[in-house]
Amino acid sequence: MDTQQTNDRTADAGSTASASDTSTVNISANGRNVGSYTSVTDYNSSSGSVPAANTAVAAGSMPEGGEQTGEVDANGTEGQTEGQVEELYPIALLMDELRHDDVAARVQAMKRLDTIAIALGPERTRKELIPFLEDVIPEDEDEVIAIAAEELGKFVSLVGGPEYAPQLVPVLEKISACEEPIVREKAVASLNLISKSLSDEQIQQTFLPLIQRLAKERWFSLHIAAAGLFESVLIRVPSDIRTELLKLYFDLIQDDSPMVRKASATELPKLIDLLAANFHTPDTVNEFHWDIITSMYENIVNDNQDSVKFLAVDVLISILSFLQLLGDRTHHPELFDSLLALINDPSWRVRYMVADRFDKLAENFDDDSYTLKLVPNLLSLMKDNEAEVRKAISKELSSFCKLVNKADRSIMINDIVPVISQLSMDEAESVRSALAGEITGLAPIFGKDATIKYLLPIFVDMLKDEFSEVRLNIISKLQVVNDVIGIQLLSESLLPAITSLSNDKLWRVRLAIIQQIPLLAEQLGVAFFNEALGQLCMDWLWDPVYSIREAAIMNLQKLTKFFGEDWCKKELIKRILEKKQSKDFDNFICRITCLLALDKLIPVLSPKVISEDIYPFIDELKSDQVPNIRFNVAKSLASIAETLYPEYKTIVTDKIVPTLEAFENDDDVDVRFYTKQSIEKVNKHLQDTKQ
Repeated sequence: MDTQQTNDRTADAGSTASASDTSTVNISANGRNVGSYTSVTDYNSSSGSVPAANTAVAAGSMPEGGEQTGEVDANGTEGQTEGQVEELYPIALLMDELRHDDVAARVQAMKRLDTIAIALGPERTRKELIPFLEDVIPEDEDEVIAIAAEELGKFVSLVGGPEYAPQLVPVLEKISACEEPIVREKAVASLNLISKSLSDEQIQQTFLPLIQRLAKERWFSLHIAAAGLFESVLIRVPSDIRTELLKLYFDLIQDDSPMVRKASATELPKLIDLLAANFHTPDTVNEFHWDIITSMYENIVNDNQDSVKFLAVDVLISILSFLQLLGDRTHHPELFDSLLALINDPSWRVRYMVADRFDKLAENFDDDSYTLKLVPNLLSLMKDNEAEVRKAISKELSSFCKLVNKADRSIMINDIVPVISQLSMDEAESVRSALAGEITGLAPIFGKDATIKYLLPIFVDMLKDEFSEVRLNIISKLQVVNDVIGIQLLSESLLPAITSLSNDKLWRVRLAIIQQIPLLAEQLGVAFFNEALGQLCMDWLWDPVYSIREAAIMNLQKLTKFFGEDWCKKELIKRILEKKQSKDFDNFICRITCLLALDKLIPVLSPKVISEDIYPFIDELKSDQVPNIRFNVAKSLASIAETLYPEYKTIVTDKIVPTLEAFENDDDVDVRFYTKQSIEKVNKHLQDTKQ
């Protein structure tokens, strides 16, 4: 049935649909006619009904192979049941959307593949949907193909279970040939996911031939896809086949294309870890195939492309981990020589990778003698010409110094500390910032005396660094230093720097300082705190940044817990109430900050102080012109009522409750909303107290 005939018949039935609303599409896959459908772009899939004017029907051959035709009338079809017609809607609707001009629409269609598959059922999904996708997907845009590749990985249950899972492989094999890396990675990930549901027999019948086809094709993208599939089968095949697979992988490691060699080198650590986890006993160690693995490693180390060579570091770590499982150190000398070659490689990317994994490398050698041999190489990387290398090794300092301290503490003090001092003044801000994030972790390793002598001067200098990120990284980890040297020494050494940073132009630095105040307060004592930091805590309440004011308010509650109610009345409440007499109180921010600060103190104060000092101030704000202040008054009054009742019953019943009732008629909707919550809260408390 052609498009014109369909349109004529639809028009004869009284339809208002235009000829462009319907079209007959022949679905074919691999040269086989799957079905011919008249699709409707505005089919109402949510209702599942068939609009009279917009009906999708089958014409020509049916999916089951039978031949059936029918005339379309206003009610749907003649010669076909409504059920037979509606069975065709999912695939017809999908076809419409997959042929949409808009890529976004096609992407959304692919995201609903599982819904279509559920509507079709397992058998029709296998016989119609999968062949259809295999035919149309490879020609689409990359982002559409990527979604399809990801969705197909979840299709095992939708095609009828593991028994039929191999039918998903051909379409994913086609997608894996795509040159776009993201698409190829999605396809490989889905194939690996599907392989988990396959039996060992299906692996050998379906997956092994797939890997061999991909690995032996000429096109580089197929080789890259093959490299990602070995992890799914390597452990699940017999010994002789495993040997052949590793030889095939060795061919990929030696491929002419650098991209293939890079992909193979990237996946190799996973394969080594799999082999190590399964074959690390004396009876099974031969299955690890040491000769093949080390030959692969040597090829990567000697590769002429630094984008491949730097991946040798992760391969080396995996090999060393395997030797650790075996307790075998006989191969350490030659592996250490290869590591030295990587450390001294002309390419900064290779040196960067060594620096980034320095601690793991040292740990996996698991020998004090090798740790000490690595110290000169650590120092050379700390002095490297490339800032990224110095930054990477800075992040490894604390971890590696633990090993050095265990091997020879004097080397850490005499050799490493001077270079750390130089690094703290590095010309690159990123290097200093990375060091600042790690240097405080050296304090527990150095101990109290060495930290005071060698590290504390570096901390003080870095707190004065012009780059805010450096200052922030030191401040945020002062707790570690405090645990080692004590708050007294810390405060004496760092308090001047902390005080100067309290007005830092970067608000995150000020916030980090505020977060350290409770720690300082608890250790310094009330007298020293009042003298050195008391005024700072009040000044932060009026900071222009809300996050600073909020943190300062939270600190007031913590400080009251440390120093007691009397201190709070004298140092906090008195100063806040005095603000009411200043011109600043005309400012909304000042008024609401005072309100929120006093509200935060309610849980840690006695009913007497609340009734005499806090309640009168909050009650005066009930008529404020700003709705935000009024609804915060409503919330505070509920908290006050819970604290005062029943000891100060008359204040609650004669003053607070009537105020809240008056708020119920406020012009502002938010005030009424929070007032309702407060009234419910107060009533519940009164009832619970009476009971």
